[in-house]
Order: sequence, then structure tokens, then C-alpha cells
Amino acid sequence: MPTSPLNLVEVTLREIELPLRERFIISSGWVENRRILLLELRDESGATAWSECVCGEEPNYSPETVDTARLALRRWLLPRVLGREIEGPEAVRPLLDEGVQGHPMAKAAIEMGIWGLSAEVAGVSLSALVGGTRDRVATGISLGLQPSPAALVEKARQAVEQGYGKVKLKISPEKDIEYVGAVRDALGPERALAVDANAAYTLDDADRLAELDAFGLIMIEQPLAAGDLVRHARLQERLTTPVCLDESIVDPASCEDMLALGSGRIVNIKPGRVGGFRNSREIHDISARAGVPVWCGGMLESGIGRAYNVALASMPNFRLPGDLSPSARYWERDIVGPEWTMSADGFVTVPRDRPGLGVEVDIERVEALTRRSETIAGGGVRVPA
Repeated sequence: MPTSPLNLVEVTLREIELPLRERFIISSGWVENRRILLLELRDESGATAWSECVCGEEPNYSPETVDTARLALRRWLLPRVLGREIEGPEAVRPLLDEGVQGHPMAKAAIEMGIWGLSAEVAGVSLSALVGGTRDRVATGISLGLQPSPAALVEKARQAVEQGYGKVKLKISPEKDIEYVGAVRDALGPERALAVDANAAYTLDDADRLAELDAFGLIMIEQPLAAGDLVRHARLQERLTTPVCLDESIVDPASCEDMLALGSGRIVNIKPGRVGGFRNSREIHDISARAGVPVWCGGMLESGIGRAYNVALASMPNFRLPGDLSPSARYWERDIVGPEWTMSADGFVTVPRDRPGLGVEVDIERVEALTRRSETIAGGGVRVPA
């Protein structure tokens, strides 16, 4: 879909702290209060759009953090796009990559924000602009590590009652076989069940991971370290359960490497992790040509980040339920209206009838949660917000 050129005149960085309903625990750490870096982008026409940087507070999932992203945005990345004509969102990634290695989450926050701004200016939905085709997308839930199998079973049962189409269990070497077995017994053999290790295992654990084949899982997500494509290929040879790669897929090239090596059979696309929508769409297309399904993972985003994930997940090869839980799953009160909700049969509606993100940012809520903010204008002028 063609878009008009944009001239980005200023971006406001706002760091907010949004408390989770409950502590979320994975194999590499936990989160209780989510520090979130938001971007408010404005072009010369006065149109605005919001985006979200998905970095965590600590470098446990990714080398990037809220603090490193803020530095990268202020010092290196925003000066490349402010005050210059940008032909469209597809042109943003090369501008950010030239001479700047890494920082994909910081780059994605700008690039995806310009996709959102382009949709707003064009008067079309973000889903339509990115190439989405569906009016609603299937939703799964990701359950963090629990203190006992019984506690995990209770969470899983609640998820099924709420309508989630996929239940994903976080696992670690201390909390795997017994926990997964208990949930499978409780939910029955037909329930779509997956596990996610967040790189907690090594190839020495192959025999233990092979025990998970007995539970009829739809996937084992990221069992080994992010860079271990070769070892993942060796592991996949041992397993009947499909391996899904998350942290290992950082760009289209790594997706092509996965397919060439046989390192997995499913791809989790997190747009923040891969540097934005342009790379996400390329990974989607590469996977589709190979007959490999993709799905959209989550990073404990606010309703702003959720808008981008839902739009992306409306593309045709997102064939498995994504981690697109409604606002009430994580937050007592989100920062958008209407808040994201899920139908009784486990679907989130894609707001294809509204321009831009399809939700409105609750400015008063954001301001109440803001811990620090700064507006960066074209020419590098920094104005306290």
C-alpha cells in the first residue's frame, strides 16, 4: 500500500512504570513493575503516533535494556530520522542501520512508530498498511514459572476457562517434566499445549528434553542458547516435537539459516526483537514460502505495543495463536482505550475499521505514570517535556 512521505519533526521519550497484576517469572528472571519506554512521534502536519520500546530493565532476555535503548535513541538513532523527508516506513530501517550495529529494539521503536504514523496520516488501519488480512486473531497465554505443579495446573485451568486457544508453560531444568505432565493430565490430550525454556538448557539435556515428546506438545520454544542454531538442529533431530525459535531469530538471515540447518519448524516473530515491521514481514514471507508457520510473541507490552503485535499477527502466515493476551491479563488498568479484550472463544479483534493503531492513548494515565520524559526535535534540540 503506497504512503505519502513524512517529515518527522519531534519525538518525545517517556519512561513509565506500569505495575503488573502479579510477578511474571521465567527461567532467566522475573518482572513485577514494568519499566516501559514510550515514543510519541509527530510529523510536520501535526499528526502523531505512539510506539513502544520492548526492552526489559535487565539484560536477561536481550543485551538491550531500557537505559541502553534510551541512550541509543537520543544519541545515534533519532538524529537520523528527525527533520528529513522519509519516503515511507519501508525506508526507515536502512537509515537506522547505516553505521549503527545492533540496538534492534531501539530501532524497532522508531521504525514501528513511523509505520503507525504513516497509517494515521493515510487514514488506514495499521493492519491494512502492514499487509494484514484477518479481522481477528487467535490468542494464546504464556504462564510464568510456578512454585508447584498444582499451582501451574490451577493457572492452566483458568486459562482454558477464559478461552485461550493455546496454553504455553515456561519451563526450566528444575521445573519441567513433572510440571508439564501434571498440566497435560489435567487438560487432556486434545488441548493445545506448548512450553518455552527461554534458552535454559544445553545439548547435554537432550535426553531430558526428549521426554517432553510424550506430552504431545505443539512446540518446545527456544530450548538452547540464542546463537546455537547448529545445536538446535542436532536437538531437533532427536525430537518429534517441533522446536520453535525465538531469541535465535534476530533478522531475515537468521531465519534463512534456521531453515537451511533444520534448527526448528516454527518461528516466533517478536517485531521488537527483529528490529521492526520490515524485518518481521520478510521473516513472515520467508517462512511462508518454506511452509513454516509463524506466530507473534509478547514482551509484556502495554496496550500500545499490543496494537502493533495485533496488526502484525493479522498477516496470513501467523497460523498459531500468539501471546496477545488482553489488557486485564497483565494490568489493573492499561494506558489505552478501549483496552484490549478477548472473546469467549479466544480471539482478539483487529481494529481494521479505525485508522492508525486503532486505540487511543490515555494521556492522563501516561502522564501519571511517567518517571522521566524528554522531547527531541529536529536539529537535536532537547526540550524538557
